[in-house]
Amino acid sequence: MQPPSPRRPVRRGTGSAPSPTGTGPSRRTLLRTAAGGLPLAGLGLAAPRAGAAPRITGTKVRDLTGPAQTGRFAAPWTDLGIPARCPDGSMLLVCGDTFDGGGVGGPDWRSPVGLRSSDAAPEALLVDGAVGGSRAVGLVPEGHTGGTTALPSDVFTVGTTMYMHLMRGVIHRTHHTDFWRSDDNGATWHYLCQWPGDLHGGQFQQKTYAVADDGWCYVLSTAFNRETTSGLLLHRAPQHALGDPAAYQPWGYAGGRWAWGNPPTSVTRARRWGEICFRAMGGRYVLSWLNMSPLDIRAQIFALPTSNLFTAPEQTMIVPTVPGRETGNAVASPYGGFVVPGSTFDDLHLTVSQWYGDQDYRVMQYRVNGLTV
Repeated sequence: MQPPSPRRPVRRGTGSAPSPTGTGPSRRTLLRTAAGGLPLAGLGLAAPRAGAAPRITGTKVRDLTGPAQTGRFAAPWTDLGIPARCPDGSMLLVCGDTFDGGGVGGPDWRSPVGLRSSDAAPEALLVDGAVGGSRAVGLVPEGHTGGTTALPSDVFTVGTTMYMHLMRGVIHRTHHTDFWRSDDNGATWHYLCQWPGDLHGGQFQQKTYAVADDGWCYVLSTAFNRETTSGLLLHRAPQHALGDPAAYQPWGYAGGRWAWGNPPTSVTRARRWGEICFRAMGGRYVLSWLNMSPLDIRAQIFALPTSNLFTAPEQTMIVPTVPGRETGNAVASPYGGFVVPGSTFDDLHLTVSQWYGDQDYRVMQYRVNGLTV
């Protein structure tokens, strides 16, 4: 990896508690702003050049949530749906802000909740259960006092233990993050530790974990604010010590070289990040993320956690469109983009969220083909 490119300074967090009356822009507002003014002709991918890599294509597989799919679990309106294969072989989809009633903002606000597919094969995902039975319960205590919430940034499994990372505070004003474990397939969760929201200049808020076969988890992180330009930091932690903040080792550039233990340095150019997902897969690693400018969902595929992401190709998987013009990999107001366990690079499945109206708020599954490895 080469030294980091020059970049604009990152806006630093203050570490102060979020104001109960904070009125920052919503996820929906930010997504609309990012997509605003795009000509319809520019919403698809360009035709491939002669001799170019195969064109990336995408297909909607199904809606995973909605009144018809998850209304019977009092969760007709929800998003994110981070998928994790449970030790018992089922698939847990951990969702964010969840409502019952007639739409977003309805009664019985919970976050996070767990929806379950008893079949974990990507081609067979179907929500047929929920943590809590007929009413999907909040997985951890969260009273939403003053508009605060607990949004998951990652859920993953190591052996027989599941882990969940949450961002706490008014949305996009993270006061702190906390980390939880479950030893019963996501039914109950136990607190492990927390990190202050201003750690590493606020760039350790949104975390995602790649579980490697070398005994480590590799952790990428950004600020959780789509209006803030953030670097992308890399840490590693032993899989047996994930709940110990002191066990997290940063990767950084200092004294003319990259090394573990150096102060953390952005491993790619700074930008405005949406959701991020980092996974070990097929002997390599994949990072998927919501890109804010231009709005799309992208992936990078690379050999090692320490590979040079300044130069690794960025491959666009999901592109924006407007309601009524959705086809292929074009999605109205997309976000999320979490890799479904069991995917391959030849047949990659993602959970993609959507929100543009009070009844247009859901988790969907997309299949992506044509990625270059």
